[in-house]
This record gives sequence, structure tokens and C-alpha cells, in this order.
Amino acid sequence: MKLVQFYEPGQESGVGIFQDDQVIDLSEVMPEVETVNDLLYVSGTARLSLSELVERAMNDYDGQLTGFTYESLDVTPDVGVPHLMVPIFSPEVWGFGVTYKRSAEFRDDDAQQTIYDQVYQSDRPESFFKATASRCSGPNAPICVRGDSNFTATEPELAYVLGDEGEIVGYTLCNDVSAWDIEKANPLYLNQSKIYQGCCALGPALVTADEIDDPYDIDIHCRILRDDAVVFEGEANTSQLARSFEELNEYLYRDNLIPAGTVVSTGTGIIVPNDLGLREDDIVMIASPQIGVLSNPVQQL
Repeated sequence: MKLVQFYEPGQESGVGIFQDDQVIDLSEVMPEVETVNDLLYVSGTARLSLSELVERAMNDYDGQLTGFTYESLDVTPDVGVPHLMVPIFSPEVWGFGVTYKRSAEFRDDDAQQTIYDQVYQSDRPESFFKATASRCSGPNAPICVRGDSNFTATEPELAYVLGDEGEIVGYTLCNDVSAWDIEKANPLYLNQSKIYQGCCALGPALVTADEIDDPYDIDIHCRILRDDAVVFEGEANTSQLARSFEELNEYLYRDNLIPAGTVVSTGTGIIVPNDLGLREDDIVMIASPQIGVLSNPVQQL
């Protein structure tokens, strides 16, 4: 099941099921649910998966289903028109780095150090706090370049969403936008590289865990458009991950209180060239056959 959040004039947010190019509005079926966060809370209380909860409600509903075409929602956010939002208002977004061998090799070569390769081979992974809901952009909303960064890069990643017992309830795409020049100046500047306004994009949908046959076989493709021309394309597959999600969770939860709805981004295997930092009005598109296309324009802060 693919779940999306959308904005509709006159209401803050709504939840829909995305299927066959249509988004079915769940507001009539489940009036107590206004966000995917609400859905996650109700499913946890009922001890049902997200899919089981929604399917049960749909089966019990005998009214007329309404909704939108997906195309009509996949537009630039504007208060006057319905549009897609982030698939969940995540209270916390955490990231893991150096989970792909190519990422370790690239960062070590550029920084002329071995710290990243050491982390790649270490039992303990690199983890970092990435964002809060207010710092996250949904589909077609701007991602940002810091005003004090001369080289900010896209990092296309698979992300998963956690339930109240630490279980993975679904998957989405994440753009872990990062100011590489700040991080490379000194690893102690990592937080400044990673955390700022518009530093993270999520979407376009939350795909429930039961719908993903193998999360370690997901193709991720990235394309950057500049002045309507493709200036970069890259791809990776989650089979290239060196760590399991169970391993990432083990370290995330160590002596750490993680709220339900937390998004965990699993690292990137797609590395842009050193001469391809993001610019104002670039369009970054991250795609996966199982999840959809997350597209965001770039804004210079």
C-alpha cells in the first residue's frame, strides 16, 4: 500500500491511498485520521499494521470513495491548490553514512584521510541527527543550499519509517542534502553541513513494509536538471549496502529514545562529481520503481 499526505484548501492535511494513478481520500473512511502520524498511532494502539488498519476501515465503509488524480496533486505547493506533502511529519530524521563502499572511497580520497574507510570497516556505523519535520520538504517543494556553502550536494537515499516498537512500517525516498565543503573543511562541522532549513526532502509516498518484497533490492536513480538539460545521472541499488537495517537500528536505539514516526535514511551510493554542486533553480529527481519519483527545485538561501 502506498500512502501519501496532501494539502487541500480548507484543511491542514489529508491522507490518501495512491493506486492506479488515483489518490483515494481517507477522510470519509477514517475521519479521526488527518495525518499518517495519526494513522501510525491508531495502528500501534490496535496492534495492526498500517495496511491491515486501512484495509479493515475500507471494508467497513459503504459510502462513496472520493479523491484526486495523482497528477493533479503532483504540483508546486501553493495554498490555493491541493498538492502533495511530505509522506509523514517525522518528529526526527536520522541518517547513517558510509554505508556504501563507494561513499567511503570518495570521502577518503577527497579529504585525504582514512576516517571514512575506518568507519566503513568498523562495527559501529556513522549516525547523525538530520532533521525535524519543519526542516523537511515534500514533493516539488524547495530543497536549499546554505548561504555559507560553495558546494552543496544531493545524496539520494532509501529511508525507512519506524513504529512505536522499533519495527519498520514503511519506506520512502530521502534527499539528504549536504554542504560537502563545510563537512570536508573539518569533520566536526558535520552538523552544520547536514542540518539547516530545507536540508531534507522526503517522498513522494510511504510504501508500507508488506508491499516491498525485498528492501535490499531497490533501484534508486538520480537525475539533476539545469536549464532543462540533464547535467547528472546516477544509480545505485540497496543490495550494495554494507549494513543491514537491523544493524542500523541496533545502534540508533542504544540508550536513545526514538519516537514513532522517526525516519531513518540509510546512506547514499550515488556520488555526484566534484564540479557539480547544486545551484539555484536546479531540479533534483530521485526515483525508485517501488516508491515513485521525488522531485525538488533548488533554492539558494
